[in-house]
Amino acid sequence: MQIWRSVDEVPNDLGRTIVTIGNYDGVHLGHRHVLARARARADELTADTVVVVTFDPHPMAVLRPEHVPPVLTSVETRTRLLEEAGVDAVLVIPFDREIAAWSPAEFIDRVLVDALHARAVVVGANFRFGARAAGDVATLLAAGVEHDFVVEGVTLDGGPQVWSSTYVRECLSTGDVAGAAEALGRPFTVRGTVIRGDQRGRELGFPTANVPTPVEGAAPADGVYAGWLTRLDTAERFPAAISVGTNPTFDGERERRVESYVLDRDDLDLYGVEVLVEFVERLRGMVKFEGIEALIETMHDDVRRAREILA
Repeated sequence: MQIWRSVDEVPNDLGRTIVTIGNYDGVHLGHRHVLARARARADELTADTVVVVTFDPHPMAVLRPEHVPPVLTSVETRTRLLEEAGVDAVLVIPFDREIAAWSPAEFIDRVLVDALHARAVVVGANFRFGARAAGDVATLLAAGVEHDFVVEGVTLDGGPQVWSSTYVRECLSTGDVAGAAEALGRPFTVRGTVIRGDQRGRELGFPTANVPTPVEGAAPADGVYAGWLTRLDTAERFPAAISVGTNPTFDGERERRVESYVLDRDDLDLYGVEVLVEFVERLRGMVKFEGIEALIETMHDDVRRAREILA
């Protein structure tokens, strides 16, 4: 798959394309519904290339930074998921104040017509673009008549709750990782390099692989979860009980972490290893225990329940 980091990187000899536009954060099932329509359009119109136009950083980080949502996927993860969904190329537009000021007409001319030679544009029915979000599907339809491209606004997909990045974030904020996975079409994951912690888990008989929660990324609500840990250097995948939070039983801890205890293993050396943590089901919320014995008893119960869920 081709990845272009600006409009200027798009090759001049690019043929006619099928274009879809959006943040595509999470690449959830609603996104995949739009991508499937784009792929179908490519087949109908015998166009070779399906291109996703996305933005980095999230436009809200520039326009209203105090309201920017935590991202579900990094640009790198997003492009990998888009490739798995059948996309041929991704144009990542570096979003800044200058681009935010482009009118809908300027965006259409610069991106869809001059750079990507769009044969068709497929977007969600609620898609908005351009300065002050002045452009919509009707704007694209009118421009398509002038510039020879067809437009499709795809009805939002989902169950009783429409699948969206906002919905996934809401699920995570309440610890509903199963609901997030249903909307994503896969378990929610956190990726990072294992750091050396205070080793309290090892002292208690439950050594954990500690990964800081993403600074600008989403993570499930504080609590304990059943899930999987995969070490990315060897692709080994292990069942795990996963704690998210700051360990309130121990005073002084403030750094929020994802701590994974690989079930029934105390021989793994994961320091410095990049891992992927998958969340399957919430076991309980975070609790401050009055003593170590109560904590250990509950941790044994967490492990038992995680083993049953993941069996």
